[in-house]
Amino acid sequence: MIDRAPDTNDRPVEEVAEEVAEDAAETVAAVEAPTPAHGIISRGPQPQFIEVLFKGKRRDFYTAHVTPPLRLHEYVVVEADRGQDLGLVSAADKLARQKCEACDGCNPSSLPGRRVLRRAAPVDVERAYDLRDEESRIRREVRGMVLEHDLKMKISDAEWQWDRNKLIIYFTADKRVDFRTLVRSLAKKYRTRIELKQIGVRDEAKRLDGVGRCGRQLCSSNWLPELKPVTLQLAKDQNLSLNPSQISGACGRLMCSLRYEHDFYVQARKRFPKEGRQVRTSLGQEEVVSVGIFTNRVTLKGPSGELRTVALEELKRETAEARRSARKN
Repeated sequence: MIDRAPDTNDRPVEEVAEEVAEDAAETVAAVEAPTPAHGIISRGPQPQFIEVLFKGKRRDFYTAHVTPPLRLHEYVVVEADRGQDLGLVSAADKLARQKCEACDGCNPSSLPGRRVLRRAAPVDVERAYDLRDEESRIRREVRGMVLEHDLKMKISDAEWQWDRNKLIIYFTADKRVDFRTLVRSLAKKYRTRIELKQIGVRDEAKRLDGVGRCGRQLCSSNWLPELKPVTLQLAKDQNLSLNPSQISGACGRLMCSLRYEHDFYVQARKRFPKEGRQVRTSLGQEEVVSVGIFTNRVTLKGPSGELRTVALEELKRETAEARRSARKN
């Protein structure tokens, strides 16, 4: 026997009419249901933790209620100081929280106070590119105005806020600078809020980017979340040359990379006696001249000035035997 599809003529009229009405209602609901527009804010139950990258490697964290969820390398419009700004999504969710945890003063357990307003439209991105082109001209004009006011400062960069409500001028200076007259001149010329921000030479190198002595992009511009202090003691602890030309970076200050292996050197050197310390060995009283944390060897100088190099374990054995002999005597 061949099965056939059920015929509506075999069913009651009332049942068929009810089914047709339900199908029609579902079709109307599907047509009338509003589909979320591209990048419209949606108060959904799963807000995103977002890191946004701006010009000059400036980064900040935001809460995003955007449908569909944001992805990496998307341009977004975010809340800014008295207005809006445009940036690029550089991290989201778990990675953004991890990067926030690495920064001082950031709390990854709670959502940031500022919000992502929407995805950026192509016209928004084009406007941002136009502002970048304009900033080069502004930087040159501001440098000329600095010379006119005879101020001891170096203009590093200029940055428009995306909505043009604020213009930030970054500069470096050896001393404190009274730039009140310059601010008034800039506000009169550009008809917007002016912010002059003094930065250090390391922050300047981070904003302008460059290539380090290793041949790669500067760490401060590429991946370092923040610039921590670097002192000469870091180089001393690693037995590096104290020649400034060999341990200084592109900014003229000590290289940030001096911090990378410092903790390892500090922990490794705890296994060795300090240089200059007097130790009693099988040959008598000797002075520790140098230690090799990678070779596990120690260089000693005897009473007559002769030098010898022994393994760390051998030195520990000799000093232990010398202590036992001293107790017996």
